[in-house]
Amino acid sequence: MLEIRGLRKTFGAGKVALDGVSFAVPAGQMFGFVGANGAGKTTTMRIVMKVLTADEGEVLWNGRPLTFTERRTFGYMPEERGLYQKMRVGEQIDYFGRLHGMDAAAVVKAREALVERLGLAARVGDAVESLSLGNQQRVQLAVALIHDPELLILDEPFSGLDPIAVDALAEVLHERARGGVPVIFSSHQLELVERLCDAVGIVSAGRMVASGTVDELRDAEARRLRVVVRDAKPGWADGLAGELSKDGDRDVLTVAGGDDQAVLRKAAEAGHVEFFGVERPTLVEIFREAVA
Repeated sequence: MLEIRGLRKTFGAGKVALDGVSFAVPAGQMFGFVGANGAGKTTTMRIVMKVLTADEGEVLWNGRPLTFTERRTFGYMPEERGLYQKMRVGEQIDYFGRLHGMDAAAVVKAREALVERLGLAARVGDAVESLSLGNQQRVQLAVALIHDPELLILDEPFSGLDPIAVDALAEVLHERARGGVPVIFSSHQLELVERLCDAVGIVSAGRMVASGTVDELRDAEARRLRVVVRDAKPGWADGLAGELSKDGDRDVLTVAGGDDQAVLRKAAEAGHVEFFGVERPTLVEIFREAVA
C-alpha cells in the first residue's frame, strides 16, 4: 500500500502547490487522481518519486517511510515524456530496463512481451522521433513497465491516444492491478476515470476535496429523480421543486428529493411518461460540485 499523509509544498513567493494532501492506494487498486490544471496532481506524483521534496508530510510504502531502493521498484510515467528521440524503440526500452538493474536476457524477454502487448512489435527498429504521439505514449508506458514494477504512477497516460489505444492501455493497467500492483494515474478524461478506476481522489488548489470509491462518491451526493414526458401539457410541472428543460417534444424534469409518487401522478396526467427513475450523478457532476 502507498500512503500519502499531509503533503505540503510551496514554490517561489509563497505559492501553495499542496496544502495537506492525503490519500492511500492499496494493492490491486486503480486510483484516479483528478483535478484542474495546476491543482497539485503532478507535484504530488513528483514528491512520491522524489523528483521534488515536500515541505511537510510523508510518503509511506507498506507502513514505512519510502526509501530510494523501494522507489527503484516503481514504474513512473511523467507528463513530460522522457524519451530519447534518436534512439530506436527497442533500444530505448532495453536501456531503461538495464538502468533498473535487469540483465540482458531478462530485458529482451520483457521487452518482447511488452511490444507485442502494446502493439509496438512492428516499430521496434524505428526511431522514437518517427512515431506518432500515440505510439510514443506506448513506448513511454513500456519503459515504465519493463522492470515489472511494484507500483505504477502515471501522469496523463491517455493523453493523445485514440480509442483503440486507450482500450489497449487500459487493459494492460487492469492486468497489473489484478496482479496486486497499486496503479495511480491522473487524467482530465473523467468519463474514462469513472469507467476504469476503483477509487478517485479530487484535488483542487492543492487540497483533497473528495476521495473514495466511485460508488461512495456517488452515494454521498443527493439522489435525483429524472422524468421524461412526451407531449406534456404546458405548466404541468408548476409547483414541483425541480429543473425543467425541453428536448424536442419531450419535457425533462430533474428533481432532488420530494414525493416520487406525486411527481409520477402529475407526469402521467400531463402526457406520455417515457422515463421515470432515480439517476446517480456522474463523476463529471461530482467533480464540478467538489471544486465549486
